[in-house]
Amino acid sequence: MTTHVTPSPGQKVQADLARTWLLVNAVQPERFTAAIDSTADVVLYDIEDAVAPKDKDLARKNVTDWFAAGNTGWVRINGYGSPWWEQDVTELAKYISNELDGPHHNGGLLGVMLAMTESTDHVNETAARLPGVPIVALVETARGLQRINSIAAARGTFRLAFGIGDFRRDTGFGGSPMALAYARSQFTIASQAAMLPSPIDGPTQGTSGKVLTEAASVSDEFGFSGKLCLLPEQTATINEALSPSQEELTWAHDFLDAFENDGGQIRNGSDLPRLARSNSAIELANALGIEWCRPATSDNYATAPTDTYHY
Repeated sequence: MTTHVTPSPGQKVQADLARTWLLVNAVQPERFTAAIDSTADVVLYDIEDAVAPKDKDLARKNVTDWFAAGNTGWVRINGYGSPWWEQDVTELAKYISNELDGPHHNGGLLGVMLAMTESTDHVNETAARLPGVPIVALVETARGLQRINSIAAARGTFRLAFGIGDFRRDTGFGGSPMALAYARSQFTIASQAAMLPSPIDGPTQGTSGKVLTEAASVSDEFGFSGKLCLLPEQTATINEALSPSQEELTWAHDFLDAFENDGGQIRNGSDLPRLARSNSAIELANALGIEWCRPATSDNYATAPTDTYHY
């Protein structure tokens, strides 16, 4: 079941709709403010992969000090089987934000991304120690992918995320869309079957607008509606790429207008999927605060792709 979490400085968009999840190395608290000031939908303080073993305690303390000062955010915590998971959940449990229950605007933990998730036990044990806290299950191994359906169905799982780097390291796969097509498909199918929000894709290196847009397009093509980000400079481009475009919104409004003008009754086999697609695009744009402006003439935009009609 989808949980809506109140937007806050550390989470500007509902977590079930969030497009950009910005990882911030928690050893460097001087970067926290810049992350919050970025266009990231969610700020994700990283005390896992970005942190050397000798710095784990410092990173965790930097985050809890940040929460104690009245700030909010998400944390990527260490995997259940690691030496640091126990201390992570113990310390973070002291800072669970009341914003989970309403707009109280106090500091604290809004949610966690659980690294190296490989079974339902990993999610359930974490949920038991962090009651009421949304958990994004980060699946990044072959073992985890084999169990992704049960992980998605775990009571504590809020959303799935794909840890591409570690998955490639574990399996030897390349990074092309074709090489990762099967894996990506499993995330979307498992999410849909478990009635979770669409999954979060792994990060892309660099700040090139062209590269980021192409990578986000691949994510979107495979049904992902979110993406991990490594730099604040990546977030605006990825947000735009994972949002309904003006072209798509124009198509949606045009279809709904024509549908209503034609009596609002199903006319052929394509009407139901087109109706769902139109409503989904408009509802998402409204939730994200994206304004739609109808072009002055049809020459100002290209017609959005349409489904095949069934006669």
